[in-house]
Amino acid sequence: MSSLDYKALAAEARQIFGTAADEQELEAARVAWIGRKGRITVLLRQIPELPEDERPLAGRTLNTLKGDLSSLLDARLREFADSGAGDETGFDITHPGRTPFIGRLHPITKTLDDIIEVFREMGFDVAEGPEVESEYYNFEALNIPEHHPARGMWDTFWTKSPPGLVLRTHTSPVQIRIMENQKPPVRIIVPGRCYRADTPDATHSPVFYQVEGLYVDEGVSMAMLRGALDTFAHRLFGSDVPTRFRPSYFPFTEPSAELDIGCFQCGGNGCRLCKGSGWLEILGSGMVNPELYGFVGYDPEKVTGYAFGMGVERIAMLKYGIDDIRLLYENDLRFLEQF
Repeated sequence: MSSLDYKALAAEARQIFGTAADEQELEAARVAWIGRKGRITVLLRQIPELPEDERPLAGRTLNTLKGDLSSLLDARLREFADSGAGDETGFDITHPGRTPFIGRLHPITKTLDDIIEVFREMGFDVAEGPEVESEYYNFEALNIPEHHPARGMWDTFWTKSPPGLVLRTHTSPVQIRIMENQKPPVRIIVPGRCYRADTPDATHSPVFYQVEGLYVDEGVSMAMLRGALDTFAHRLFGSDVPTRFRPSYFPFTEPSAELDIGCFQCGGNGCRLCKGSGWLEILGSGMVNPELYGFVGYDPEKVTGYAFGMGVERIAMLKYGIDDIRLLYENDLRFLEQF
């Protein structure tokens, strides 16, 4: 190798690459010269065997030649592509290529974005809070003291170390955190992930998303709550969908109500989806219980407020006709590609 004529080697290689008649000959030249067992590759591997003073020149020369041949290879391939040479199949290389697959938003994300957009247009700000909460914020400050029967409404994940912390069962604790640090008016929605020790089935998941809403100011009324929630329901499910308020109970609102919409599958006549009632429950709501104002330093004689909360998966299932919540978490592309 020490007596190798590098100029002659380079001339020979460039001649072969430059005169290849088609893509097949060009590929053969690539394999023979710069492939894994090609002449240039073999010579590069033999450099350690050269005298020490010859190694730098050999390394520079062979690496430069390999780079030049790679560039020449790319240029010749472009020539063949432009001219259609070497294409024996008759394929029209000017034909548009296949459209690449573009991912889509997950139905939960789409639904969450739609909900946020509606309430933002009504003047609500978006707030966030920790998913690992203290017992105080998750229960006590929401009028659910220890041993209160309402604690049975939530199957809670508790931490072992440190003790006394929970994976939040709802996004309501963020309401308390915001009111502690902000004087009225407060108008927020709180989207986020929640956790309950539910056994997974068609309608329950131990991990789910919720959007909480809160509006506190002077003169806030139940009528204003009804107007906001009617606007929300009509934006998401259609302007002609009927709505109704139904009395309910939540420890942090008084009075409390659930919002139903008319079943769009049966038109209110009763079916399997609405369990024969003609109505579909979509969220819970009510006027903020004045007891909560004592935890945040608000004067219940001066301000009133309303709150509401909804499960994002519930809204998504109704909006897109999904009958099993587990489909939203299995990451099956056959399902997700439908959205």
